[in-house]
Amino acid sequence: MSTDSALADRLDITDLFTRLGRLLDERRWDDLGTVYAEDVAVNSPRMQVRGLTEVLGFVRTGTAAEGEHTQHTTTDVLVDVEGDRATASANSFVYYYRDGERPHQTSGLRLAVVASRTPAGWRISESRISLAWTTKD
Repeated sequence: MSTDSALADRLDITDLFTRLGRLLDERRWDDLGTVYAEDVAVNSPRMQVRGLTEVLGFVRTGTAAEGEHTQHTTTDVLVDVEGDRATASANSFVYYYRDGERPHQTSGLRLAVVASRTPAGWRISESRISLAWTTKD
């Protein structure tokens, strides 16, 4: 694999984290298929589901309190690509707030994913989210 291809893969996989955070913040649930594979397995403190349909069902009904917004910030992304499969990890901060107010809760997460190359591009096929800490005001 050329250096250009390897770098492009790493950037595409890193972008998955950013795109996921943005679509969660903007509640663009129908765009989850641009980040997750159809048969994705998501394991987090709040959900253990398999399949894009199950993930969609969860986020549409159980993600945020009325009037609450989130802002996801992801950092320290590490990517290891082997052919059409990759592992990646990152740290994420999630700020929970209401319009015009400072965050009333902040959480630090550790993210670990397996990504697969699909005809539509890289998609997350496995996601493990661990809560590292949380603060509430």
